[in-house]
Amino acid sequence: MPTCSKRAPLFDLKKVRRDFPMLGKVFHGHPFVYLDTAATSQKPDCVINAICHFYREEYSTVHRAIYPTAEWATERYSQVRKKIMHLIHAKQAEEIIFTRGTTESINLFAQTWAKTHIAPGDEIIISEMEHHANIVPWHLVCAERRAVLKIIPISDDGELDFNTFESLLNDKTKIVSVCHVANTTGTINPIKKLINAAHQVGAIVCVDGAQAISKIPVDVEELDVDFYAFSGHKLYGPTGIGVLYGKEHLLHTLPPFLGGGDMIETVTLEKTTFQHPPLRFEAGTPPIAQVVGLGAAIDYVEDIGIKKIRAWDEELMQYAMKELAKIDRVRIYSRAKAKVGIISFTLEGVHPFDLGTFLGLKGIAIRTGHLCAQPLLNRFGIRALARLSFGLYNVHEDVDRLIHMLKEAILLIKSPRG
Repeated sequence: MPTCSKRAPLFDLKKVRRDFPMLGKVFHGHPFVYLDTAATSQKPDCVINAICHFYREEYSTVHRAIYPTAEWATERYSQVRKKIMHLIHAKQAEEIIFTRGTTESINLFAQTWAKTHIAPGDEIIISEMEHHANIVPWHLVCAERRAVLKIIPISDDGELDFNTFESLLNDKTKIVSVCHVANTTGTINPIKKLINAAHQVGAIVCVDGAQAISKIPVDVEELDVDFYAFSGHKLYGPTGIGVLYGKEHLLHTLPPFLGGGDMIETVTLEKTTFQHPPLRFEAGTPPIAQVVGLGAAIDYVEDIGIKKIRAWDEELMQYAMKELAKIDRVRIYSRAKAKVGIISFTLEGVHPFDLGTFLGLKGIAIRTGHLCAQPLLNRFGIRALARLSFGLYNVHEDVDRLIHMLKEAILLIKSPRG
């Protein structure tokens, strides 16, 4: 690991930290150190205030009425769809579908595409590093449609085996669904290269962008990706709101996902006709306040600049990897050449659950367990991991406190080996 000095961010980090009220908390007499942004990000005041203001001053439903507050709400709602379009460089707002999160986005694509495009014997490819949300939907599809699931293996460094991926591709391959960034190792996959190869055999590509959207610039047009999914709560926005991007011509080939209000064109007792995308896939009263909050989060991130956020994440990641490597009993499972600030590790002699409990009592929040990625843990021959992950609000001192407490844990905690 190359040496690195402590470098300052390209934005006003002190101001940023003041924007996040949770960072001022004290737990068990210790200041709060939040190192679990890969699970969910903390929320800045502007997001919290935007949601509160909407509920207090502008709340109404959307698409259903013409009185003033309904018109305001509809306009705010529509503006956020356009903000997302610009954020990911889509061609048009109609390619943006609102969902409850990445999980629902992947399921929406999986279920609707399978109904019309997957036949018995067709093949679907995913990787060994996927989150359960990009595994389980394909198990369901394969069971229902009698399709075959193929797996791209990963190396000991947590990188996809691209040669094996190419060997799996054939004229039976209908879908390739992979993560842009792995939630366990932080690996940045060569998405453009994967997409190009998949398109050569006529396959459609869906990308799980949950961990990428807040870390690296995303350009769906440049990638030529067919579908791209992410969650608002990973992007400093609220929970309960997600996005599925789909190419316009592909969305028009998909049947509805859910039936109900607002996704219809006409309804009689005999039949229903449906709206054009994206409304066809947004049945029922939508999560309006969450959409408003997501819009505020996008404004916040873009005001700072995603490239600046990426640079700071890289700085913290390199610093943390260097400091962790100094502890002999730490084993790091995040060694891909291209990665973000997500680091999974174990501490010899200390079970991850014990470590997470100990750190929690010291005010430090990390993730422990199987990280919703049991196949990856099976690949490495382990049952649980500890994971730290950075947000734009983290500082070198957060890493220093973690390192100090890991050394203390070695002295204080004795767990069975293995």
